[in-house]
Amino acid sequence: MTMTPTTTDAPPPASAPAPPHAASARPKRSRRRTPMTWLRGGGLWNLAFLAPMLIVFGVFSWWPIARAFVMSFQETNLVSPPTWVWFDNFARVLSDPNLGTAVLNTAYFAALALVFGFPLPIIMAVLMSEVRRGKGLYSALAYLPVVVPPVVAVLLWKVFYNASPDGVFNTVLGWVGIPPQPWLQSSATAMPSLVIEATWAAAGGSIIIYLAALIAVPPELYDAAEVDGAGIWRKIWHVTLPQLRGILFIMLILQIIGTAQVFLEPYLFTGGGPNNATLTVLLLIYRYAFQNSLGGDYGEATALSLMLAIFLGILSWLYFKLTDRWSTN
Repeated sequence: MTMTPTTTDAPPPASAPAPPHAASARPKRSRRRTPMTWLRGGGLWNLAFLAPMLIVFGVFSWWPIARAFVMSFQETNLVSPPTWVWFDNFARVLSDPNLGTAVLNTAYFAALALVFGFPLPIIMAVLMSEVRRGKGLYSALAYLPVVVPPVVAVLLWKVFYNASPDGVFNTVLGWVGIPPQPWLQSSATAMPSLVIEATWAAAGGSIIIYLAALIAVPPELYDAAEVDGAGIWRKIWHVTLPQLRGILFIMLILQIIGTAQVFLEPYLFTGGGPNNATLTVLLLIYRYAFQNSLGGDYGEATALSLMLAIFLGILSWLYFKLTDRWSTN
């Protein structure tokens, strides 16, 4: 008699353990933010620390901006009660024949400052970074014009720009056989004269920024370029400038915004002359506010200020949109 073995059901195989990343791959249920969770997370303390900064910015920055926006739709000299004129201030500003002159002069100043004032700090910073000794002394000398008060610097250069043959600059030109120049007295040379002084006064800050950026460039890149047979100019073009690309884009837009708001040099040097050759947008705003009538017309001044702010805001937005890919790649 043959016995058939009794078969029993085999236990089910144990499930394989889940991979360690499976739990983390599960979507986490976001906790709902409530006022109580905000308080428990220290939100009240954060607000207490932010309050002084918010108050200072509100009083000294945001409130004047809001007040200027309101004043741009009013006719006021801050003495008589204001009257609402809505868009009449903008219409009067746009119909002013001096507006076109001021815009062209400002663009001319910005173009000259970019051609002469933008590359000069880069060149000076690269040269100073190659100096082995006395780098701190050269940095201090380069930054010295920034330390000089702007009004003092302008008045000093005004003496240098004396158009007589005995003037400082004309005397130096006479040593090399160049005849005396009219400098601030001529419509053709007044704006370039302002650009030279503004470049001298502002280049020191840019040089220090570029020097700090050059320190962060890995020296291995220069060593590799030297192994490949690159000279000094190829190192600058293929190593230095690409490494400074981000800071160059930032400094460029800052210079464009700064030159579009130039006021001190044309106001102290020439007052906008000769023949409105150095009249800029900010100087025109100053004339609206303080030189038109008793107390000035602050409505027209704030209207032009608002137009300038909107233009610079759109320009900055377009600039960053166009250069975002170039500065990160």
